[in-house]
Amino acid sequence: MKKRILAIALVAVICIALIAACAPATEDPPVDVPTEQEATPAPQPTEPTEPAEPPDPDAIDRSQFAREPFVPPTAISTELPRNETVFHFGHQWGPSNGWNPFSDEMNNPLAIEQVSAGARVPMFETPFMYNFLDGSFVPLLAIGPPRWNDDLTRLEYSINPAAFWSDGTPVTAWDAEFTFYVNNTYTPAPSPFIDRVVAVDELTVAIYATVNAAGQPLNPLMLDQFIIEEYVLQQAWLEQLVERNNGDIGAMQADPGDDVVWSGPYTKYFTNDELTVLIRDDGYWGQHESMWGQLPVPRFLAHPILEDNDAGLAAMMAGMVDVSQMFIPNVQNLWEVEGLPISTFMDSPPYGVTVNMPTAWFNMHSDKPGIDNADFRRAIAMAVDYDLIIANAMTNQSPSFAEVPRSLMNPTAGEQALFDSARVAPYQWDYQMPNVNDRIEAANELLDQAGFPRGAGGWRTYNGERLPAYIASVPFGWSDWEAAMEIVAAAGEAIGIEIVTQFDDWSIYQTFVTAAVHTEYDIFMMWTASASPTAPWERAFNLMSSTHVGNDHNWSGNWGAWTNDRADEILSLIPVTTNQAVLVDLWTELVILYLTEVPSFSLMYRPDQFHAVSEAVWTGWTEYGDGRNVPPANALNGFAIADKFNIRLVG
Repeated sequence: MKKRILAIALVAVICIALIAACAPATEDPPVDVPTEQEATPAPQPTEPTEPAEPPDPDAIDRSQFAREPFVPPTAISTELPRNETVFHFGHQWGPSNGWNPFSDEMNNPLAIEQVSAGARVPMFETPFMYNFLDGSFVPLLAIGPPRWNDDLTRLEYSINPAAFWSDGTPVTAWDAEFTFYVNNTYTPAPSPFIDRVVAVDELTVAIYATVNAAGQPLNPLMLDQFIIEEYVLQQAWLEQLVERNNGDIGAMQADPGDDVVWSGPYTKYFTNDELTVLIRDDGYWGQHESMWGQLPVPRFLAHPILEDNDAGLAAMMAGMVDVSQMFIPNVQNLWEVEGLPISTFMDSPPYGVTVNMPTAWFNMHSDKPGIDNADFRRAIAMAVDYDLIIANAMTNQSPSFAEVPRSLMNPTAGEQALFDSARVAPYQWDYQMPNVNDRIEAANELLDQAGFPRGAGGWRTYNGERLPAYIASVPFGWSDWEAAMEIVAAAGEAIGIEIVTQFDDWSIYQTFVTAAVHTEYDIFMMWTASASPTAPWERAFNLMSSTHVGNDHNWSGNWGAWTNDRADEILSLIPVTTNQAVLVDLWTELVILYLTEVPSFSLMYRPDQFHAVSEAVWTGWTEYGDGRNVPPANALNGFAIADKFNIRLVG
């Protein structure tokens, strides 16, 4: 009964969070945005007051808030005091390349990650922190709430006057303006939804939405996402980054940023082949009463670079890891059987908040026959034993697809209500055929009809030739993904298609899947967008939009490079449609299109981040129902960083 009550309560909480997240953050009720289905066009946005040249930072009177510049330690020791160090695991799988927050190539996730569920903020900070438990925006570099104009074409926020950079200069609106300029100028894919960011004055930032011919914002939700995902970086440092690399994007990406300036509570200490370590900046501005009112408790944050999840689990069981994002099979055995001081956000299945959908992508750049055929793709997806994935790969830390039939939505009630389930049901193969043997039989019939008959040895052929082996990959050491992909390979064998698994180190894997074009893998796994201010639209955009296709260093989505004009059209209509019936129709059509074309297929539901903690050294981590409302995101992303200010030493 306890498990049932917890599950129902959690769904209610997340449902409320997602409904709240789908509306722009504003003090007043949001004004409906006219749509193409309505007669009255939205008014044109008010033109901003163009700012003058930014003032000399030394001339800004913030003496009541001033901080001294950070002074690096005179000596660095690789021996970290255990009672001052929080050890993380599950984020990093190879040595760091540097500290440059502009770059996607640093492989330094302890310090740098900008994602829609909330950026990682120990070193670099966003205007607001996202809390996916309730959809709230908690001010960080900002002070007070974000402010929208009536037609949702402009969002403003104010910089906290207590906010300072590590070199002792104040954070200003000019920094926010210049950060957007650099990010949008020195990139192969400028933001399609944000037109410009303007410093109205020293402390006021205005973000302007890209509008259509009728003056409507293309997607006001993306402005909400922008203020919790994108770092504000120092203008002076960014100018140096551009200048020393002559504005070359590749060189700017490769620049290690050893001289970077930050605003967060931690900074670089050292990194080597075995460890990445941050040290607390004791001059951090956030100890001002307008923010945290104190420094974070641990002096050091460290991430050991271990071979795989098994090594991480052994370290955690020995009390050498404090908080972990790794998947732990049968995690409950750690406290129920082993009696260890290890716990998860919830003490019963699914043990975390399942808002993500790790997905297998078909690579449309592959030249192997069948990948470009929707029936071929659907046959493979139908034949997979998802119950085995849930039971074995996920050890039941996920709802099944029989419980929550597949679509573009996660299991929360708020997302499931957005489409017509009756109209979608005929396309949900898990729902129609819950028995995997029935699905295998149907998949074999589909391949026969699609022109892939069986040949010698029962293997499928095309144009009289046996189909080649298809390479399926996930990052090495990601045990739940590895197990899931092995089950996909077994499904291929059941329908006469040879699928060979190949698990590469993350440092290699990520360079392939984020490249503009790659042919190394025919099937591969990546994540989807989770709970965010734009969910579930962002997830659908991530899975289906052609905007991402052809972009190098692509961390945004559609890694399989599938394109469809109608999908793009629907994705452009959903954010500005206010008529509920029309919105349901659009979502329903998009879900059916996805389940018909099958450019990718989700293998499980899982948390955005697994969150397991050890209380061998530190205690006070967030728990479901503790009243603190801190999300289980490893005390790193968005408002989860609050845990660093809450924890204390055991005893």
